[in-house]
Amino acid sequence: MNRIDLEGRVAVVTGGAQGIGLAIAERFLASGARVVLWDIDEGRLAETGAALAKGAPGRVDTCAVELTDDASVAAATARTLAATGGRIDILVNNAGITGGNGTTWELDPAVWRRTVEVNLIGPYLACRHVVPVMVQGAGGKGYGRIVNIASVAGKEGNPNASHYSASKAGLIALTKSLGKELATKNVLVNAIAPAAARTAMFAQMKQEHIDYMLAKIPMGRFVEVQEIAALAAWLASEDCSFSTAAVFDITGGRSTY
Repeated sequence: MNRIDLEGRVAVVTGGAQGIGLAIAERFLASGARVVLWDIDEGRLAETGAALAKGAPGRVDTCAVELTDDASVAAATARTLAATGGRIDILVNNAGITGGNGTTWELDPAVWRRTVEVNLIGPYLACRHVVPVMVQGAGGKGYGRIVNIASVAGKEGNPNASHYSASKAGLIALTKSLGKELATKNVLVNAIAPAAARTAMFAQMKQEHIDYMLAKIPMGRFVEVQEIAALAAWLASEDCSFSTAAVFDITGGRSTY
């Protein structure tokens, strides 16, 4: 594993208690960062935080948060700043749900709304509260890296997943808009659009949908969470210095644009 330099950086990873978020947190810790996990699952959050802290004492914090609620995100931001001496250098908007599968006209409106709320409104609210901290930066100079975990579904639109696809397409558009707004402030905003990874989210999908996603990948396998984490680590680093408002593909050849 190549060690990307994140020494001394403070990173918030949403949905960090498991899956892709946990892999990103582990990679960031291995690169020297201090990591704050934001998650709605308090039990799993405490368990994951304790496990990570054993290998990185003093560099792991946790914060229970409902990302779709503005007041909850504001409180989580305040608690994080209090714990880290007023710093958030990196924000990874990873938390997300699939919302299950079904045709557009069969999906329940409440499920459609909840999927968009978690996958798009959540990242917007996190950016709303964290971006001003980054713009101010240490000593008022400004510094930040925002990494949004989107999906190839947001680029291509998966059948029987219109709610998920639309939410990730919205996250890609948010990345492009926010990246342009912050382009001169040393706060870079990029998205990762992975193919499916075999995580707990698979439990929300029908087997035929999983088979469909695998059949679309020329490499013939799902992406590993560690591969996504490696790309996230570079995007979160100072080495990423001239890329913003961009979408980085990691789909095993499925998406080539």
